[in-house]
Amino acid sequence: MARRQVCGKGKFRWNDNGVAAIQGARFVQRKSKSGMSASSPLRPVLPADIKSRKGGAPLVVLTAYTTPIARIVDRHCDIALVGDSVGMVLHGMPSTLGVTMEMMILHGRAVVRGLSKAMAVIDMPFGSYEESPQQAFRNAARLMAETGAPAVKLEGGQHMAETIAFLTARGVPVMAHIGLTPQSVNTLGGYKVVGRDDEAARVLADAKAVEAAGAFSVVLEKVPEGLAGRITAQLSIPTIGIGAGVNCDGQVLVIDDMLGLFTDFRPKFVKRYGELGQAADEAIAAYAAEVRARTFPAAEHAFPDVLPSKGPKS
Repeated sequence: MARRQVCGKGKFRWNDNGVAAIQGARFVQRKSKSGMSASSPLRPVLPADIKSRKGGAPLVVLTAYTTPIARIVDRHCDIALVGDSVGMVLHGMPSTLGVTMEMMILHGRAVVRGLSKAMAVIDMPFGSYEESPQQAFRNAARLMAETGAPAVKLEGGQHMAETIAFLTARGVPVMAHIGLTPQSVNTLGGYKVVGRDDEAARVLADAKAVEAAGAFSVVLEKVPEGLAGRITAQLSIPTIGIGAGVNCDGQVLVIDDMLGLFTDFRPKFVKRYGELGQAADEAIAAYAAEVRARTFPAAEHAFPDVLPSKGPKS
């Protein structure tokens, strides 16, 4: 049986194409015909692969923040997005604005350790890239070097095009994010749909600007379905929708939303594929009841003072 081995230690490097190499080489170990064990590199998905999927089979994207979840996501998805949504769903923050570089690095490392084929993309947190292209490069390079993620995501359209171009020219692949940009929630006036009526032309211009700047894909968040379809038809890079209808090149959801783990609120665009929060509540309640009733641990969960005799040897 094939055994997959992930080597945990490796040096960060830039390859000949200026793309950050995954930190920690991955290998697949198989039995050869002679019975000897042979190792061969397992090639991960990279930004160029994602870009080439334009117009093909839809891209499947979920957020991930921990190694165990990343391992599950890796089996089914093309991209594991280490989203700054981690601040709200795991750390109890009221928005993504308080997320730090250190938090993204911590969770980015955990996710990369759990991946063997899906591509990790890591969000640049609020305040880490808006000041200047130079600031953005310093922090993007740090995120990639310290996590092993081969790409970053940042929010903004036309006003961030210069920064995206600066990054891509220096070997940092960028996934753009337009429409509703949660880091701008205070200036947008809430988590509302973006792109209706007079806003449609601006959102389309944002999409074309990030494409021209060199982004390999773009997230469309809470954009009207018709507009998202027109943007998808006009761009040569994949669009990944979240609340943007079925006509995008791919879809992304926050994993805690779709599993029913995050229940503080439920956006309209979220479909719950499980109710793990309810299942966890029931399991914890059952555990608490058994502890208080002294029915757990039972005999099968405890260790005897004396090991049972194995009997005389024959």
